Amino acid sequence: MKILYAFQGTGNGHIARAQEIIPILKKYASVDTLISGHQSQLKADFDINFQYKGISLLYNKTGGLSYRKTFTDNSFIEAAKTIRNLELSQYDLIINDYEPLTGWASKLKKLPMIELSHQASMSFPETPKPQKKDFLGELILKYYVPSERKIGFHFENYHPQIKKPVIRRKIRSLNPYKKGYYLVYLPSFADENIIKVLRKIPVEWKVFSKYSKVQVKIKNVEVFPIDETQYLKYFEGCEGVLCNAGFESPAEALFLGKKLFVIPIHNQYEQECNACALDKMGISNSKVLNLQEIMEWVASDHHLDVDYPDDIENILVNEVLIL
Repeated sequence: MKILYAFQGTGNGHIARAQEIIPILKKYASVDTLISGHQSQLKADFDINFQYKGISLLYNKTGGLSYRKTFTDNSFIEAAKTIRNLELSQYDLIINDYEPLTGWASKLKKLPMIELSHQASMSFPETPKPQKKDFLGELILKYYVPSERKIGFHFENYHPQIKKPVIRRKIRSLNPYKKGYYLVYLPSFADENIIKVLRKIPVEWKVFSKYSKVQVKIKNVEVFPIDETQYLKYFEGCEGVLCNAGFESPAEALFLGKKLFVIPIHNQYEQECNACALDKMGISNSKVLNLQEIMEWVASDHHLDVDYPDDIENILVNEVLIL
């Protein structure tokens, strides 16, 4: 059996999930990999056979999705040419983690594909969503990767085809403890905006930034360049995590029993849906870097106990590798 595993390079969650899934797939089949997108800070620890610029969602420095940058800094003509020219007929199965080029190529050429992603969970009506629907956001979730077969990942099993998060091995091997400081990963915000708020809250903050090239400390706020080893070290011992309302980072924080506060990226409907799901679970959230709400969260001791089993191999064997 020959498989193409195609995944999105925007954000870190898709690569993190691929690092767990690809070694398992290679036990059962010959596997090639394809990535598109250009906004991830994680580096793949496996060979990538095909790489394309693709279409990435781009952000401004105040925490919001920038439609202008997304439409001007991406080449939709180049993406359309790539979709037309992609030769995928040699694969028995295409597994797609929210990667649009192979998604559309598979649909147009009627090739066997299954979507295996967090975004796939959004297509099920049982998945929590805000009362106020975002028409454009719904369209993006529906048509960014067109697929008939779907298995989604989410914080809870809202539907039989929605599975618990894939927690990467590097997180499962940590021995969490609490040393009083807080970890921050808000790549959609400029460092100065984060520091301006957090310096007013008298606890220690460890901020990991895609903008900073050197480590700096301003009062009680220490800013680090992106470094996975250092990040995992501070993740292991932090009291709580302040991050955007993506999927993998909040899921990893919940898995480790950390306090969690999320801020959905403005205009990013998927993150608004995630924040809605987390809110129903009792997790603190805000639409902005709200000083008062973050102070109240720091003063609280609320965290959840979750059960995220290591069952991805069973899912792949019993539900994915079936044509």
